[in-house]
Amino acid sequence: MERIEGMVSDIVFKNEDNGYTIAHLANEKDEVVIVGCMPTLSVGESIEVEGKWINHKIYGAQFEVNQFIPITPSSLEGIYVYLSSGMIHGIGEKMAKRIIDKFGVNTLDIIQSTPERLEEVEGIGDRKVKQIVKSYEENRELRNVIIELSPYGITPNYCLKIYKKYKSKAIEIINKNPYKLASDIRGIGFKIADDIASKIGIDKYSKDRVGQGILFALNQSLGSGHTYLPKNILIQDSVKLLEVEPGIVDECIMDLAYDQKIHIEKMNGEHLVYLIPYYMAENGVCKQIIKLSQCEFDDLNIDIEKEIRIVENEENIKLAQNQIIAVKEAMNSGVVVVTGGPGTGKTTTINTIIKVFENNDKEVLLAAPTGRAAKRMAETSSKEAKTIHRLLEMGYATDSEELLFLKNEEDPIKADVVIVDEVSMVDILLMYNLLRAIKHGTRVILVGDSDQLPSVGAGNVLKDIIDSNVINVVRLNEIFRQAQESMIVVNAHRINHGEPLFLNSKGKDFFFLKKTSNEDVLNEIIGLVNERLPKFYNVDKMKDIQILASMRKGDLGVTNLNSELQKYLNKPEKFKVEEKFQNRILRVGDKVMQVKNNYTKKWENEDQSDSGEGIYNGDIGYIYHIDKDKRNVYVLFDQVKIVSYKYDELDEIDHSFCTTIHKSQGSEFPVVVIPITWAPPMLLSRNLLYTAVTRAKKLVVLVGDVRYLEHMIKNNRTNERYSNLGYKLNKFKQEGLLLK
Repeated sequence: MERIEGMVSDIVFKNEDNGYTIAHLANEKDEVVIVGCMPTLSVGESIEVEGKWINHKIYGAQFEVNQFIPITPSSLEGIYVYLSSGMIHGIGEKMAKRIIDKFGVNTLDIIQSTPERLEEVEGIGDRKVKQIVKSYEENRELRNVIIELSPYGITPNYCLKIYKKYKSKAIEIINKNPYKLASDIRGIGFKIADDIASKIGIDKYSKDRVGQGILFALNQSLGSGHTYLPKNILIQDSVKLLEVEPGIVDECIMDLAYDQKIHIEKMNGEHLVYLIPYYMAENGVCKQIIKLSQCEFDDLNIDIEKEIRIVENEENIKLAQNQIIAVKEAMNSGVVVVTGGPGTGKTTTINTIIKVFENNDKEVLLAAPTGRAAKRMAETSSKEAKTIHRLLEMGYATDSEELLFLKNEEDPIKADVVIVDEVSMVDILLMYNLLRAIKHGTRVILVGDSDQLPSVGAGNVLKDIIDSNVINVVRLNEIFRQAQESMIVVNAHRINHGEPLFLNSKGKDFFFLKKTSNEDVLNEIIGLVNERLPKFYNVDKMKDIQILASMRKGDLGVTNLNSELQKYLNKPEKFKVEEKFQNRILRVGDKVMQVKNNYTKKWENEDQSDSGEGIYNGDIGYIYHIDKDKRNVYVLFDQVKIVSYKYDELDEIDHSFCTTIHKSQGSEFPVVVIPITWAPPMLLSRNLLYTAVTRAKKLVVLVGDVRYLEHMIKNNRTNERYSNLGYKLNKFKQEGLLLK
């Protein structure tokens, strides 16, 4: 292999999808063409490349790069380009020139060894010196990570992700346990981590390797919603992953259990294998539900029938029989589940429960699993509602970046009643943390629609609780007259019963537009969103219409739909700032979504009248401003909250002209448009269609092939989740272990 050093003078071509790059590399002797996978390469960067010369039949001699590493530039030109590239925060083009004019070729030594001398340059004070030094040090550590990991085939793009995760401890962590990469870094699978392990000398049959493979297989199963795996399934998955004999895996499973890294539970002659946190959570949820449901309460000493009539008169409503039963159960039970589909009066029931309790001086707290669900709960109840995470007061462990909940058994939530909405979205870990923070004597009311998609995280909490028949469950099944006028409500219930839908009724709110090719579906959706729906229904094309797709990939997946819709809904304009990041363009005015919880992300009102922390998975906003000099993107959420994202934080937001049906859970939109086309069998399901349709308040438009619509309605099969909560609740009941 040959090595060449130089500075990148020009990038001729870069494929943003796979990182393949053609660039010019200049040094004192010559300028050469380099080609290869170099996704993070930028003009002005000084690098050392390793590879071989090839002769292209059209373009002639080229240097094919096998790997490259950044190097500190030594020429004045190289130093200038490096400093002014934006990698060092606090230094722009003019400041870079002044620094170099002062220190010449010694500039980088000055920054590294005697940075206080930078104050000799006009415009640099103590504060800016600290900013420059910090940024320079961060870049130096990143360069070290790239140098160390490049031999293992880790691309610079992944090196950046690794560095962002582990910071200065990256090399130490990887040398100690390279398998952490597979669980911590999205895009790096077990195979890559295993390859690194092999290169640093970890034997194929070592217990460390097999143990890590087993733990990885268990962690992977969480993504399918499992809280455990049957031992025989875990052995099969691990053998396939590790390419070792089943006996070795079986033996290592027992060793992991002995070391308390996993837990093995025997049920009906079968061995179930848990990761410890999920075993504790499942048992904890079971025990807490039993304890809370068996609590004795101070007698409210009220006439519930009379209290309900008072609320009915105040609100000018009339409750159905099951709604009245739900209110009574809420008064008399420690834990009650209220479930029902759209139009069955869940909101009215909950609001009545709130008013009866508050009329009798009981403190009621409201919570939901997502920011949007909490906001909707607050709007319909005219009462503050928090995310479960906020209710539990998210914090940090001492001397650690590990997030934890400050509310727990030792410092419980102070309330007489806790009402939680959209419980179908709550996974087993979150439910455990919630219930352990609720003190005995507090009434708990769980509200949700068990026919919707289950939680993204592990567990099947709401369905397991309902199916166990241990907790009082009130099913609201009467569709009210006003709701019967809506085909959205009627068809949602017909979907649940596997019945054909009422489509395209004149003057109604549910339509199906037949298109068979992907191209026709795409064009129809663009025409609907950009022109026809705003014109005929007087809705805002950006704020009121939401496209929901079942998958991310493909012509009609979220990624491509967002790219195509951006061209029409937020066209490029002369004075509209935009910036390209990998394979997407972010533009002022774009509709975006926060795609992971960030409990410490600061926000400030546009008029600076209020500020706070916390932006949550599923929050939708609009790009407000892009500051290229400061390398910040500003997003406006909830019409008032402005949040700043550094360029290296932009993996937290994604375009949301279109989003997945899973991401839409807990949200409502005036108008929903849904492509109905081929998808993997697991995504052509009844509950996926039901969840999408029930996100709409005023109008649903389905576009696609009627064959797939009919298939989804008929397909009531759901992917089995290995979850043991229902069994354990029943076991407590059958064995007489209910707590007194």
